Amino acid sequence: MAIELNQPALKHARALVREGKVVRDDRDAWSEAAPTPDEENAFIEREGWTEYSHWHLGIDKSEDRQTKGAYSFPFGDFRKVHRSGVISGESRAGQHDHDEIRDALKALLDLIDEDDS
Repeated sequence: MAIELNQPALKHARALVREGKVVRDDRDAWSEAAPTPDEENAFIEREGWTEYSHWHLGIDKSEDRQTKGAYSFPFGDFRKVHRSGVISGESRAGQHDHDEIRDALKALLDLIDEDDS
């Protein structure tokens, strides 16, 4: 399992933040804000796997790209970036030594917080 930074997803997340499509919630809110499996399935059915991938900063290229197992570190609800999702992902990435993903999420959090001031 070699999880890498998903560059297209990072570009997508930065664009959403610049457009103001951000929910500035607290860390603990992610458990409620994260899409449910049914919401994920509906999104994939409607938008496809490529769009689904754009909502995850981690990608495991050894996995089939048309499975959820290929994607990790979600940061939003398919409409907006959630600050809580970014914080949660940054913490998990750090715990599992995914330094590049952790650093990208930290920079995204800084961008969110900078835009908030």
